[in-house]
Amino acid sequence: MKDDVPNLKDYSSRLREEANMDLADIKADEEISEPTKKTQIIAIYGKGGIGKSFTLANLSHMMAELGKRVLLIGCDPKSDTTSLLFGGKACPTIIETSTKKKLAGEEVKIGDVCFKRGGVFAMELGGPEVGRGCGGRGIIHGFELLEKLGFHDWDFDYVLLDFLGDVVCGGFGLPIARDMAQKVILVASNDLQSLYVANNVCSAVEYFRKLGGNVGVAGLVINKDDGSGEAAAFAKVADIPVLASIPQDDDLRKKSANYQIVGTSKSQWGDLFTELAEAVAVAPPMRPKPLDPDGLLNLFDSKETGGDYTLVPATDVDMRGKNAKPKVSLEVVYDEA
Repeated sequence: MKDDVPNLKDYSSRLREEANMDLADIKADEEISEPTKKTQIIAIYGKGGIGKSFTLANLSHMMAELGKRVLLIGCDPKSDTTSLLFGGKACPTIIETSTKKKLAGEEVKIGDVCFKRGGVFAMELGGPEVGRGCGGRGIIHGFELLEKLGFHDWDFDYVLLDFLGDVVCGGFGLPIARDMAQKVILVASNDLQSLYVANNVCSAVEYFRKLGGNVGVAGLVINKDDGSGEAAAFAKVADIPVLASIPQDDDLRKKSANYQIVGTSKSQWGDLFTELAEAVAVAPPMRPKPLDPDGLLNLFDSKETGGDYTLVPATDVDMRGKNAKPKVSLEVVYDEA
């Protein structure tokens, strides 16, 4: 896996340089080939609270049950990616552990930050406390620490990265911006906000493709699917496949709330997650077609979204309110003859 992941030390400066590049001088590469490296590194994006952690914990557990070596890395500052996998227990984060060890004059060891269950190896990058730093920078720092722990030499079939899709800063865009992953998987539901986030990620993929990147979108997982069809319609227009539809079901809700794994053959949901695992394994990275704001709104009934509203421009008098006064004009007004 030594050559699978590029060096991360210069990412910040490179991202700034890329952002200033003239897209007119760059020819977009239309072809995206299927992953050929032994280790598939997959970045999963979605709106906060949409069910990424639920999906990933069960997906990774099922992959391991099918005989694959899986590493799950939580890259969300909430550090909740591994909570379901570990029965609700908090996993020490790499950044926090590194800080404590450094103050004590000690080195971080694998056993300090990486834990396992059901054949899945998992860890949390973590992030700064509120108001005490940049979450994106925390991601960059976290991957630098992974390098020191020997990330390039680890042997896994799949490395799953859980990223918060709501945040658009460079740190959270690293897998797409610097080809850290071969492909992206989106998690969304049949609601406008989660599809807005999914569409933003598609836009980021397209943007960095124009900069010479190679990451593509492998597909969409519809979570809490109530059958209304907006997410499936989005996938069709964006030209990406639906990898699985996880139903809005009370049994799933209760098991998730109680930190129970359903991504196992012992569960009634085993077949669903087996199919998802198989789909994720073979789905090629595709170049999506992001929707414009109106196109996204058109997926929904305008009566439900307010999309039938017409913008009414404000006037200077509106803004001044009670302070509005007639303006003295030097314009000459002629009486009609």
